[in-house]
Amino acid sequence: MTSNRPALEPLRSAYRLQYLTDQQLDKLQEATLEILEKVGVKVPSEKALKVFAEHGANVDKANQIVKLNRDLVFKAMKTVPRYFVMGARVPEYDLNLEDGTTYFTTDGCGVEFVDLDTGQARPSSKADVGLMTLVSDYLPSIGFIWPMVSAQDCGRMSPLHELDVIWNNTSKHVGSETIMGGREAKYAVEMATVVSGSKEELRKRPPLSSLICTVSPLMQDQPGIEAAMVFAEAGIPVGFLSMPTLGTTAPSTQAGALAMGDAEIINATVLVQLMFPGCPVYHSMMQAWADMRTGAYVSYPRDARGRYGVVDMAHHWGMPSLGACYGTDSALPGTWQSAAEPALDPFLAGLVSPEIVTGMGLARTYTRLFPEQIILDDDLYQRARAYLQRMDVDDESLAMESIANVGPGGHFLGQKHTRSHMKTSLVRGVTHQLNEQNKYRDPLEVARERVRWIIENHKPEPLESSKQVELTRIVAAADKELG
Repeated sequence: MTSNRPALEPLRSAYRLQYLTDQQLDKLQEATLEILEKVGVKVPSEKALKVFAEHGANVDKANQIVKLNRDLVFKAMKTVPRYFVMGARVPEYDLNLEDGTTYFTTDGCGVEFVDLDTGQARPSSKADVGLMTLVSDYLPSIGFIWPMVSAQDCGRMSPLHELDVIWNNTSKHVGSETIMGGREAKYAVEMATVVSGSKEELRKRPPLSSLICTVSPLMQDQPGIEAAMVFAEAGIPVGFLSMPTLGTTAPSTQAGALAMGDAEIINATVLVQLMFPGCPVYHSMMQAWADMRTGAYVSYPRDARGRYGVVDMAHHWGMPSLGACYGTDSALPGTWQSAAEPALDPFLAGLVSPEIVTGMGLARTYTRLFPEQIILDDDLYQRARAYLQRMDVDDESLAMESIANVGPGGHFLGQKHTRSHMKTSLVRGVTHQLNEQNKYRDPLEVARERVRWIIENHKPEPLESSKQVELTRIVAAADKELG
């Protein structure tokens, strides 16, 4: 472990909020079951259709529609583990999923990188992936790493190149949301096995997880679902993410979109559990909205309650949840919009307590990366982390002796109690950093300076040279075969 990096600081809330009532959750689950049984989900994979048919599902091969009766659904869902380990390169940074603990990650996978010095935007590269991994590796708010931008200079095999450069810049757990296709997934499994040291250690402490998107309404993505089957076989955690857009690819009501998206997720979860009972799977849904005047994609309207109700839905099924936070629609950092849209997210996420959460560090609806944005998002995270902790009320914090000593009309500057606590009573965020004239500095300036300091001073624990060589060989082989 590097000596200059703080330990992980997950959210551990002293308070809990159930966003949906038990009655509402039962009604939503009943709607999901009805969709699965009567409407079905299109699964454009011969391999997946065969698995469903062999286990008694109603499979229309001509139209690739799979309908699942509730008995089959509940039988498969009983084998989903409620908690599991998302391993890291070093055990100290393993994510042991458990009740009441929430780990955050970066957002991904943007396509533009804004230069820290010039402010100019350009297509993102593999080097940018590595740079932001190094920054994220240092921040204690980041529990695990997603590629924040895409390695567009690496062609079709960019997701594997992203894994290569990430593992060379972090010892935290690594997630990917872009590995699609069975053959590509096999290369990723081979890379993860190299990092773990063996297939057995990979299964015990998988250093990689994969998020697979469904296609709304009510479809699986063929390369995605076939990649998921490969990952599940190896014991690598797989998340299924539905992204319904209210009014276009989903009903225009939040409950309808939740039920439909849930059906997509449960269809995929049932598939991998039928194949590999007990394989680690997590549940995720990220609603968006269509602006009916323009057709624009809106991720943050004023009412975005669906972001938190879906966490309750996952837990109602007995599954871990990947929550969604941050990801402002603002095109620039440091604006009112860039702070207002995600400001409540980490606090509300801590209250509903998903096991893992994505979203830190991107602007312009998940597409543009300003390096300083992750520092601003980290500040929001640390504020929420403080709000969620129970305040001390004990003999020391009540300061009764000091109050008696000062009495009416006095001041506390001369009190020993004040001297003992004055350095910790005011915790400065990016908004209250002082310059040489003791004036508050521009938070954007502070954030840029912080990013530069991390880049210049943080040295992640290096990957063993023999493993570096192996990762390079595997990526080169994938480029030759598939790229």
